[in-house]
Amino acid sequence: MMNKTLLFSLSKGFRGRAKNCLRVAIERVEKALQYQYRDRRVRKREQRSLWIQQVNAGSREHGLRYNQLIHGLDTAGVKLNRKMLSELARNEPQSFAAVAKVAQGALPDDITRPPVV
Repeated sequence: MMNKTLLFSLSKGFRGRAKNCLRVAIERVEKALQYQYRDRRVRKREQRSLWIQQVNAGSREHGLRYNQLIHGLDTAGVKLNRKMLSELARNEPQSFAAVAKVAQGALPDDITRPPVV
């Protein structure tokens, strides 16, 4: 169990009895610390999802789907992670176009052609 002054300093800003009643404050602080631990991981997951969306938007401007871009880069041996690809797609469109061209060149021809409808 935590020291009482530390516990109340952690519960500062909580509503109702959670900030000044020891028994309630213990429960609310423990739960807040659980949320804090969980959400540090969720934040990383959501950030990766955002990077993927940005790379997908950038790759579609160059006629590729996200999975084709990633497969092409892997085939070409380009080691750029999703964070860097996202930065290129947002801030360096010409550099991203060059990366997309490399990925498209590494793909087989039947993958890059649009489907016949």
